Amino acid sequence: MANLSSKHLVFQRLFNNNRNLVVLIDPDKFGEVHINLFKNQSICEKLSAVFLGGSLIFNQIDTIAKKIKQLTDLPLILFPGSVIQLTPHVDAILFLSLISGRNPEYLIGHHVIAAPQIKRMGIETIPTGYMLFENGTTCSVTYMSGTMPLPRSKTDLAIATAIAGEMLGLKALYLEAGSGARSPIPLETLQLIRKNVSIPIIVGGGVKNRQEADALFDAGANVIVLGSIIEEKGEFFFEE
Repeated sequence: MANLSSKHLVFQRLFNNNRNLVVLIDPDKFGEVHINLFKNQSICEKLSAVFLGGSLIFNQIDTIAKKIKQLTDLPLILFPGSVIQLTPHVDAILFLSLISGRNPEYLIGHHVIAAPQIKRMGIETIPTGYMLFENGTTCSVTYMSGTMPLPRSKTDLAIATAIAGEMLGLKALYLEAGSGARSPIPLETLQLIRKNVSIPIIVGGGVKNRQEADALFDAGANVIVLGSIIEEKGEFFFEE
């Protein structure tokens, strides 16, 4: 695999405009719905990348990554839940720092362990501040990381966290409502974060239809991540 790090090719493609859609694939849930999605060229043209990862994985991530690369030319970006999920069969990795939490292992600990392996693999890294918001349920990230999510009512705390992430030199922010969330992050919170930072913003969790995605784009998201909804609706999501 070519070393993309020096040119940031995947970063540029991921954020090539302000209304990018990304499909998130949990390796344990990869199946016919995703295969059919990638067979539809008109849908692939609406996507800027594919994210691969999950909080807890039973399947071999190498095997799933190879299958996805055979199906599509879209950039494949690892969205890792832990250091054991590293694979060389991706184009880039979201080098996530859980800045909404206070567990040092997810702020720098796991990164130190993973960094030499990522460098050896020659994978492009996208330093990303991960901000988890409460969603009414205990999501996998909350449980696995042992951290509390940002309260939805504490907008000032979310803004300060985002500003701090940008000041630390992170290249993007990932605002996450959590897998299976009842609703996306509050639009007002997203709007205020957008006003206070200049780096790209990724939003994931809780998007149920195109109208919600468009509202998040209008509020300031650069990338919307579609996970559970694609598992439920597949290519029909894009036909609504």
